Amino acid sequence: MAVVEVRGIRKMFGDVPAVDGVDLRTEEGEFLVLLGPSGCGKTTLLRMIAGLETPSDGEVFIGGESVNGLPPRIRKIAMVFQSYALYPHMTVFRNIAFPLKAEGLDRDEQREKVEWAAGLLDITRLLERRPRQLSGGERQRVALARALVREPDVFLLDEPLSNLDAKLRAAARDDLLEFQRRVATTTIYVTHDQVEAMGMGDRIAVMNHGKVHQFGTPEHVYNDPADTFVATFLGSPPMNLLHKGKYVVGFRPEQFLPESVANDGGATTGFTYHVNRVEYLGAERYLYGHVRGFDEETKVIAMLPVTVQVPITTDQDHRFAVASDKVRYFLTETGERVDPEMLQAPLRP
Repeated sequence: MAVVEVRGIRKMFGDVPAVDGVDLRTEEGEFLVLLGPSGCGKTTLLRMIAGLETPSDGEVFIGGESVNGLPPRIRKIAMVFQSYALYPHMTVFRNIAFPLKAEGLDRDEQREKVEWAAGLLDITRLLERRPRQLSGGERQRVALARALVREPDVFLLDEPLSNLDAKLRAAARDDLLEFQRRVATTTIYVTHDQVEAMGMGDRIAVMNHGKVHQFGTPEHVYNDPADTFVATFLGSPPMNLLHKGKYVVGFRPEQFLPESVANDGGATTGFTYHVNRVEYLGAERYLYGHVRGFDEETKVIAMLPVTVQVPITTDQDHRFAVASDKVRYFLTETGERVDPEMLQAPLRP
């Protein structure tokens, strides 16, 4: 295991900053997720940690030592790519053993390590097959086994589940997380999928335009977003944002409830909600409409669990509320979150 740290790391492609002054530090054995939309710089950051890209500025440390200028093979890292990059003409055994052969290990050592990794990932029965005979999930395990046999200090995973269908991805997330917990190796995982990030990460770094907007636990970045980008990137549906002069009011759809059930003894913030449409999805109802007193073009979504049986009629106003401690406030100009105590006047519709 090793701690990975980047200090003031930047990468320029011409005049465009792909990564722009990022500071991050993992803990030993941590599963850290780099989350953001396509083009936000997360893969470029991962490649700089791996030594596949040279930083324009800043330093990369692995295990407390600067690795700037060191080739990937010296950094004690193993990387798994989106495509898995398996050799189609080789058996699974030979694919897993390939890095060991390149290091000059004898055949007995190669076999011992391959069988150990295959056993850990439950693919021993596949060792004599070729990649074309494997499912997507099996290929992913082979790629992980090939990385594991090198006994790296750090795993770097670049969207390894994106080629799987939805059902396989859910199963593969569980398998990958269990594997990481068993080997206890520091892991940095790149994804644009918030479900993967929330479900797998010990901590999440949310990136956009080359910068880290927020770094924290899944609960922290979801419940206390640092700005409107994080608020709307995380969550499905995303956080509702209502503009009111210099400020923006935000709350999660699942926190926006009929006033009769929203009050659990604490203070609430009430709204007049005009419901245009209702979707029944079995476990919940999605309500679509707008809030009186704010921009009527701003769609507001409420997500009511099946346990909330309050009747809702479309094309009518209803009283809804949010627990006051769940309401978040942001600056309209910058999108940055502000403490409600700093507001010049209370925001009410």
